[in-house]
Amino acid sequence: MMNWKQLLSTKRFGLEAEQRSRDDRTEFQRDYDRLIFSAPFRRLQNKTQVFPLPGSIFVHNRLTHSLEVASVGRSLGNDSARLLLERHPDLAGNHLTELGAIVSAACLAHDLGNPPFGHSGERAIATYFSEGEGRYLQTYTDTETDDRLTPAQWDDLTHFDGNANAFRLLTHQFDGRRPGGFVMTYSTLASIVKYPFASSLAGDHQKFGFFQAELDDYARIAAELGIPQLSSAPDTCRYARFPLVYLVEAADDICYEIMDIEDAHKLRILSTADTRDLLLAYFDADRRDEIVRHLSRLDVHDVNEQIVYLRSCAINCLESECVRVFVEAERDILDGRFRGTLIQHISPTPRAAYDACVSASYSHIYHSRDVVDIELAGFRVMTFLTGLFTEAVMHPERAYSQLLLNRVSRQYQIRAPRLYDRLLAVLDYISGMTDVYALDLYRKINGMSFPII
Repeated sequence: MMNWKQLLSTKRFGLEAEQRSRDDRTEFQRDYDRLIFSAPFRRLQNKTQVFPLPGSIFVHNRLTHSLEVASVGRSLGNDSARLLLERHPDLAGNHLTELGAIVSAACLAHDLGNPPFGHSGERAIATYFSEGEGRYLQTYTDTETDDRLTPAQWDDLTHFDGNANAFRLLTHQFDGRRPGGFVMTYSTLASIVKYPFASSLAGDHQKFGFFQAELDDYARIAAELGIPQLSSAPDTCRYARFPLVYLVEAADDICYEIMDIEDAHKLRILSTADTRDLLLAYFDADRRDEIVRHLSRLDVHDVNEQIVYLRSCAINCLESECVRVFVEAERDILDGRFRGTLIQHISPTPRAAYDACVSASYSHIYHSRDVVDIELAGFRVMTFLTGLFTEAVMHPERAYSQLLLNRVSRQYQIRAPRLYDRLLAVLDYISGMTDVYALDLYRKINGMSFPII
């Protein structure tokens, strides 16, 4: 059984020998600050969340989404800590009071590994290897070095996932960087790994927690924090979930579902009446009447303000419910026996309302023309760039390959000795791009635009 005393550690990845804080901030607050001032975090402002990047109407991008998830995550962590300390007063001196700081930092980081163009970018990278021109690499062997991809490494490529890529971004020592990557605390790093197993176990859903390149890194973190290993088959390591993952996941689930509904209303994909009905459904009759009375006191002409109020009420409802489930299920979570997400275990009324929002999102939002158009365009751009730079690292002696590789920052190890590492370096480079950068590079390479000299 996992225990809070071991799970909450200020030990830093890559800086294990140093344990002293150098200022008045806690170690977990330093994690948060380190992330928010980082270049990969800033680049999230130019990465698609669901809808195309804004024109005259501002909708969420990855940056605003991550900030909102961090805000909800802090509330989830703080409220859970308060209730857990009532149950375990002896843990007051063991960082339990800092759950909010740990969860909010992990929430900031949870989307750092996502490539341009949202989930369409992930699929484009994965299918380039599984269905596209990159399929030959599964059986490719370098005749000079006998270098080839193992089945587990091939699974990393054909199941490429932003979750595993975020863990890599935070822990990998890129050229010119210090050991340990971002040098985050072990507890914050463990909190972002939603799927604590290798790609070999990803299945059709393609989600997994770490590449083969970082498998040993996660194993080290798990051993330090006392996270039990559930399977030790070669290349498939599966672990129990780190308890705070449930709170990070809940914050993400709450924000993307509720905020997508609000964005859809702003873009007139959903009517005001439909949006009101979806958000009011989270409450029982008495609470619903109270909310409606408050709405009647707002400016009747400012429908957006009414939706904002309803959205805040729905988020508060889901946050309270998830905290209740987390605390009530504490023993099962620490035993590694809890199944599903926190939202799947909330009370029937808000659960039915959440399911209705999910259904509305799939029916009216994720399949809307604007969303599908950006997915089509993003898929094309990402497939092209993945193929082009993959072939460049496979044939670096070619003149055109040398031109392409000269564009890549030196931090990416595109000339690594092993084939697997070179291919991961290509994905490091491409997934770190913003939507606008990827599109601009695509246009320049294809002669659609030219740099000003």
